[in-house]
Amino acid sequence: MNPGSYASLPERFFARVQPTPVAAPRLIKLNHALASDLDLDLSGRDAPALAQLFSGNVLPPGSVPIAMAYAGHQFGHFVAQLGDGRAILIGEMRDRAGVPRDIQLKGCGRTPYSRGGDGRAALGPVLREYLVSEAMHALGIPATRSLAAVTTGESVQREAMLPGAILTRVAASHVRVGTFEYFAARGDAAGTKILADYVIDRHYPQCAHEKSPYLALLKRVVSRQAALIARWMNVGFIHGVMNTDNMAVSGETIDFGPCAFMDAFDPATVFSSIDAHGRYAYANQPNAALWNLARFAETLLPLIEADTQRAIGAATEVLATFETLFNDCWLDGMRCKLGLSTAEPADRQLAEDLLKAMHRNQADFTLSFRALCAAARGGEGDGPVREEFRNSPDYDEWAQRWRARISREAMTAESRAESMQEANPAYIPRNHRVEQVIVAAVERGDFGPFEELSQVLAAPYVERAAYASYAAAPQPQERVLQTFCGT
Repeated sequence: MNPGSYASLPERFFARVQPTPVAAPRLIKLNHALASDLDLDLSGRDAPALAQLFSGNVLPPGSVPIAMAYAGHQFGHFVAQLGDGRAILIGEMRDRAGVPRDIQLKGCGRTPYSRGGDGRAALGPVLREYLVSEAMHALGIPATRSLAAVTTGESVQREAMLPGAILTRVAASHVRVGTFEYFAARGDAAGTKILADYVIDRHYPQCAHEKSPYLALLKRVVSRQAALIARWMNVGFIHGVMNTDNMAVSGETIDFGPCAFMDAFDPATVFSSIDAHGRYAYANQPNAALWNLARFAETLLPLIEADTQRAIGAATEVLATFETLFNDCWLDGMRCKLGLSTAEPADRQLAEDLLKAMHRNQADFTLSFRALCAAARGGEGDGPVREEFRNSPDYDEWAQRWRARISREAMTAESRAESMQEANPAYIPRNHRVEQVIVAAVERGDFGPFEELSQVLAAPYVERAAYASYAAAPQPQERVLQTFCGT
């Protein structure tokens, strides 16, 4: 472990703080695959020693623990002082590819940014973040990773007393749009420049060689976010709380509080209990991302051009590319889901018409696309897809056009079906399954369901008979209609 490059920045970027010791940490889960990717040598450490390490009771040699400062727009309202209120960045490691990765403990005690909070995390949100972040990675979507989870042996007060836990999170970095807002709001132009140079050096080194490095930085971040949100949409993921302090400039999905995956397709779906007006509903996510990127652009204006109007004009041109970038990425993903290996002008309409039919018929998003893989082999495979539609002729009419479209391609039916299976997961972290895991762990101390669901989600595109029930949609009594941020 090295101190981390962020800890070498000026002191106003963070607060130096030590994790608060916990009474009796116990290891729930160690992500051995990720530990291997990080070339992390844990040999000779038994479970109790690992629990001490991943709880923050014992810090690795070389650690310089810090809590990062940032601000943020939360549901459109600016808060000038946020920061890591229950997370501590303990250092940095390079993975096997030589890429630096932040190591952060989440739920390890108060920091100067806790704003009256206890700095702790309850077990349920830790399990949710572990499952969903690792599922996103397995789905091929950039996301922060989960290295380990421990219980603390202590309770935290929320609506009730709940068992406490700590998550070890790994990220390309933890710099957010809100980090830039923190310095811009204070008129700290030097701080904004230092931060921008840090991000360029760490994530976008090619920008340093361009005529306008900070405009180039904006372009890269816009491009990555467009691709990220398109991937969310392609799997039915709803982040739930897309505040600017929850948008990482690295292009990773970060913070898995009230997130969820859709069951029946509905563009207006909202799960988050704190999103009363649907600001971050499924269909609103691209617009929310663009709004956040506009706030990011505002912080960069003094760096882009000394002339404010010219800077605004240049930044506006970059922001205007988001829609095309997003639409192109989304359509590329939909073509893969529909088994299309070439591009035709009517492909977007074909994809949108299927989604409209799914919405009218309350068809399950994941099951419908997965069943379509079998239908790609021929009309005899239509049965499972038709079952998802209350009015099956809606599917039949669309399928006729789809088959006419794929008939114009040279790919064999079997090759198409196989390629579609690589784009349409059989397993997602369905809300009711995640809830079952949390209930078992919190109420009964049973982590068996968590372990099994972790195994299922590690290979989401590979159907396994033993896990068939994990692909199923929830029964009416199992449906989860609200998720909570867990803070």
